[in-house]
Amino acid sequence: MAVFNCSYYSQAHLGQRNFTAIVPVEKMPEFWGKVGYQAGPFPTIYLLHGFSGNQNDWLLNSRINEWATARNLAVIMPDGANDFYVDRPENGEFPGAQVGEELVEVTRKLFPLSPRKEDTAVGGLSMGGYGALRLGLRYPDTFGWICAMSSALIMDEVSKMTPGHGNAVAPYGFYRTVFGEPSALMGSDKDPRALAAAAVKLAEKPKLFLAIGTEDPLYQFNLSMHDYLNEIGYDHVWYTHEGQHNFDFWNDALQAFFAWQEKNRA
Repeated sequence: MAVFNCSYYSQAHLGQRNFTAIVPVEKMPEFWGKVGYQAGPFPTIYLLHGFSGNQNDWLLNSRINEWATARNLAVIMPDGANDFYVDRPENGEFPGAQVGEELVEVTRKLFPLSPRKEDTAVGGLSMGGYGALRLGLRYPDTFGWICAMSSALIMDEVSKMTPGHGNAVAPYGFYRTVFGEPSALMGSDKDPRALAAAAVKLAEKPKLFLAIGTEDPLYQFNLSMHDYLNEIGYDHVWYTHEGQHNFDFWNDALQAFFAWQEKNRA
């Protein structure tokens, strides 16, 4: 495997954006110096970090390099800042589209990645779990798999916020800047429930793995999403056991996702 630290100018975000890529170098094409080896196309997971994190969180806090090597898997880890992977049309910035559309296009040009949605997953933790759920459901023709871990599914809470009243993570102004007018949040494309309700009607909806530790402060938010998915008939895996909001649980959950994915490939 090879690890690449990349930067490119993003039209969607109006500036330079960074990402880290893990790519199976032993099967790179001839121009990478491996004459006679066949290039991919490699199955890929776009792996998202949480609030206050960056693109190297998974690389530094998990064995993702080892797991990718064992599976001949490419891993793309973008720097999502604290943008929650949503778009802000009023500002002319589209962090969601930057990851869900533009980054996919850019990385497929740079590396021999499979263009098939059956080979393409999006996953993440906390803010990135929300982002994985949102992007996977928002772009069902791109992502065939979703791995949402300890997802920050705080839409109900944010939608009721008023000036001067935020939560323990950030003030009202932050959420207003990221999500727009709170009262307009529910039912929008920033609301995973609304996206799931639309995706469940698709002939080939993304396969969904929802994971949360029972001691995680976000457990009830995720349980509510699990119940809603059952209510609308969206088949999914509900993966939960004793665990907190940390990499001990996320490492376990990601390995469980990979095992489930391997068993359920078409």
